[in-house]
Amino acid sequence: MADLFQIPVKTSEGSEATLDQYKGKVLLIVNTASKCGFTPQYKGLEELFQQYKDRGLVVLGFPCNQFGKQEPGSDSEIQQFCELNYGVSFPVYAKLEVNGDGAHPLFSYLKKQAPGILGTQGIKWNFTKFLVNRDGEVVNRYAPKDKPEELAADIEQLL
Repeated sequence: MADLFQIPVKTSEGSEATLDQYKGKVLLIVNTASKCGFTPQYKGLEELFQQYKDRGLVVLGFPCNQFGKQEPGSDSEIQQFCELNYGVSFPVYAKLEVNGDGAHPLFSYLKKQAPGILGTQGIKWNFTKFLVNRDGEVVNRYAPKDKPEELAADIEQLL
């Protein structure tokens, strides 16, 4: 698929959507989990979103249960967790897979556009982040250990 904005995704309520509504925005796309050592990054992601949303940044969360079964909840439980514990107001979509035969087309696209270290395409853990420019081009991939606030300079360059 050549156009990131046309890849079908499922909302947390279960309806089909695309990322078309975000054309012209800078996107930070993250595979998330509620029971991970990196889960407190939700706070930093929300802070980035609040700081830059008026300038065109949208953070998009995609829960995934493939790493240590750290996202066991239903989509509605995940939404509640994010809102209650971290005040998340950015979009969090339906749970999906990021690796293997069941990998969602969005993450297959992101991994192909921005491979990891040594060209590996697999995602190593929760909270891998992809930065996408206003034209839908993946410009960077960040490791789970990279804190959201460390991405601010790269985001500013794209805004």
